[in-house]
Amino acid sequence: MDVIVKRPNGTQDVTPAQVYKWHTIEQVVKDSAEQFGFKEIRIPTFEETGLFVRSVGDTTDVVQKEMYSVSATGDEGYTLRPEGTAGTIRAVIQNGLLNEAMPQKVYYLLSCFRHEKAQKGRLREFHQFGCELIGTASPAADADLIALAHSVLGRLGLDNVELHLNSIGCPECRAKYRQALREYFLPHREELCDTCKDRLDKNPMRLLDCKSEEDQELAKDAPVILDYLCEECSAHFGRVKKNLEIMGIRYTVDPKIVRGLDYYTRTVFEFISKDIGSQGTVCGGGRYDGLIETMGGKATPALGFAMGLERLILAMESRGNEFIAEKTCDLCFVTMGDAAAEKSVELAQLLRDEGYAVEYDLVGRKLKQQMNYADKIGAKYVIVLGDSELESGKAKLKNMKSGEQTDISLGEELCEQFAAQYYAMMMDTDDDFRKFVEAFSDGQE
Repeated sequence: MDVIVKRPNGTQDVTPAQVYKWHTIEQVVKDSAEQFGFKEIRIPTFEETGLFVRSVGDTTDVVQKEMYSVSATGDEGYTLRPEGTAGTIRAVIQNGLLNEAMPQKVYYLLSCFRHEKAQKGRLREFHQFGCELIGTASPAADADLIALAHSVLGRLGLDNVELHLNSIGCPECRAKYRQALREYFLPHREELCDTCKDRLDKNPMRLLDCKSEEDQELAKDAPVILDYLCEECSAHFGRVKKNLEIMGIRYTVDPKIVRGLDYYTRTVFEFISKDIGSQGTVCGGGRYDGLIETMGGKATPALGFAMGLERLILAMESRGNEFIAEKTCDLCFVTMGDAAAEKSVELAQLLRDEGYAVEYDLVGRKLKQQMNYADKIGAKYVIVLGDSELESGKAKLKNMKSGEQTDISLGEELCEQFAAQYYAMMMDTDDDFRKFVEAFSDGQE
């Protein structure tokens, strides 16, 4: 049957059969962020358009080509967020977090929207995990934030990822560098793409970020920003590198990294996967010491990064990494007759109140069809209820993996008896569960 209404180009559906992969990423990033002292923040899906023009930069591809802007009668212009930093910093300023203890550490999980050519690893609606560290100019903060990103990737088993590091300096040394770039590219002006011809006058550093193969070739011999760093910026970059070395985090200095957004200063970095082709950047970030003041807050240094969840999943899949096991049904009641069906409703509710995932027939299937359904949903146990079981007050609890059957009460002892069987089964089959119980027991001792 043809589908009349289809999802928009550049978006994707996450079905129940795939969502456990997302749960894996989300759990790891949350745990890692909180281990480093970050707390979650949640912001609106859309903001005033001017917020992104002011923060991201009016010469960037994001603002010039990719923003989804909307309006309604009587409203100002709004834009679906193309990235997470601008809205997060707006929220930090507006909610008075700059007046609280510094540094402020916040993380987010959110969807972003950019109108660009859809391809593997590059979608029009995509999802990011991001962290913002606000209120410190110390290079130790740069290295610590990079260490957090490194920790996330390590916990996901992504060991074929390289850290590329650069410094794009402060406004003073960057002004000298921009002039050097103009002088380098000016003789090649007619060879540049139309977009970069405009960038040459307004923001020549954007030329280094152009996706045109011809412009990338021209940029190979362009001046290097590291040769133009002032003494203070050079010392800052040196300390970042030193701290990374102390932590045992390997890096490659890559002077071509400028990042695609205008608010960056000094440290910029990317983690690049070797497993997912041309869209291999799974994390990018850096310092943005002037952004908060630009947005109306008091001058406050800050830095952050964002990871694309879709790309993390692609990288994990390409390496065959394990995801958190999909949650399945703990117990399914299979019933014969109306009385048994009613009893299954009662018993299921008792077990659900104890925290177990329990199902029973909602369709009116025959016995064999109910057993097939229990098997398809991955039920760990099945209890078959009929008139004889109701009369005796006992039934058979069947382990669907081993086939072993055990008598179980249908009365007050049901929850206690099921818990004993479930606990023993999990200790035998689930290593993570067994390790957790053993560690907890050791702690209690």
